[in-house]
Amino acid sequence: MKKPFVLMIKPVGASCNMQCAYCYYLKTQTGADRHAHMPRETLESLIRNYIESVPGPIVSFTWHGGEPTLAGLDFYREAVRLEKQYLPEGWECWNNLQTNGLLLDDEWCRFLREEHFDVGVSIDGTQMIHDLYRKDGQGEGTYQRVTENIRRLQQHGIQPDLLCTVTETTAQHGREVYLALRDLGTGWMQFIPIVQQEQQVSPASYGSFLKDVFSAWIFHDLGRTQVQLFSEMGQVLRGGEASLCWMAPTCGNVLIAENDGSIFACDHFVDPAHRIGDLTKEALSDILLVPEQQAFGNSKKEKLTQQCRRCPYLKYCGGGCLKDRFGVSEDGEQGQYYLCEGLYDFFGYAEPLLKKAAEGAGRGESPQQIMNALVQEERIKYRSVGRNDLCPCGSGKKFKACCQRRVP
Repeated sequence: MKKPFVLMIKPVGASCNMQCAYCYYLKTQTGADRHAHMPRETLESLIRNYIESVPGPIVSFTWHGGEPTLAGLDFYREAVRLEKQYLPEGWECWNNLQTNGLLLDDEWCRFLREEHFDVGVSIDGTQMIHDLYRKDGQGEGTYQRVTENIRRLQQHGIQPDLLCTVTETTAQHGREVYLALRDLGTGWMQFIPIVQQEQQVSPASYGSFLKDVFSAWIFHDLGRTQVQLFSEMGQVLRGGEASLCWMAPTCGNVLIAENDGSIFACDHFVDPAHRIGDLTKEALSDILLVPEQQAFGNSKKEKLTQQCRRCPYLKYCGGGCLKDRFGVSEDGEQGQYYLCEGLYDFFGYAEPLLKKAAEGAGRGESPQQIMNALVQEERIKYRSVGRNDLCPCGSGKKFKACCQRRVP
């Protein structure tokens, strides 16, 4: 029986028209020309192989980078043509393009709309933060151009997902960053912490950032805006399992296809040690099941520290991404998730509020009714706490320097 999996495709390798301060991908080594465009023959092999390797009837192609729009519109026109050529009757192809947004003119937007592409755009919240990190090849900020092209997508009927990285600087402006993204009106955002690179966020700052974003969302925008992490938590609370690889119990089901057809274990492990096959020579369904890849995916669960195994929030984070397990647990074990402290703090804050929201929804209450009730409860909870009192959350900080800003 065929096993479902995700294929993340890098049609131009590491090529990019931006020079982001925290980019990790430019530092990866694959042994191939990391800046060449994927040949047409490799593209055809990829599409045929992937369609033949998944159970269907939905086949999802994720185009990533580098900057995938550098492959050019004709490349994607040919990709869509080949998808239709090889797609079995009754099946459907979904395409997702993850882009920095710089090249999205009207011709691009028309094509993406006509071919029903989902689009993700990278944007780091406010103009100040975005332009600090996300510069073009000439060293100029890109915020204005990116936001203009987000609006261009919207004018063509596409509401893109917004992807925002979280650095130590970003983490100091959680509410401001959230509101800037919300006000673009796309309805969906996700946050990606920067770890093991320049601009790395600290665990404590990341937890504080998430709490700031969560409080702005759950008291004011419930039912209007979706934040990926909060949606995943809600799914777990309803008895499901997190679908994001870093949150799931195991991983290894997101393969990386490089521009030369090389297949790697994970987007964060594009190196010779994790090259597991060649799509031009082997079936992707077989590559997925090689012992090395199975061991890689299962190690996420098998190598949990004892601290993780007894944690009440393991169901939400799955022990974190393998690439970020370089910390030391409270028991002295190596391999603790670097962001554990911050996420533990965040989950402890968010879980009770999400549970109350879920209970309200179960009673048939509207999002506005749920928010009204949560706001009232929160104000009552903190009404007798003075600005200079110790914060009831247990942080050891004064209320004015901690949770006061989160009280609606």
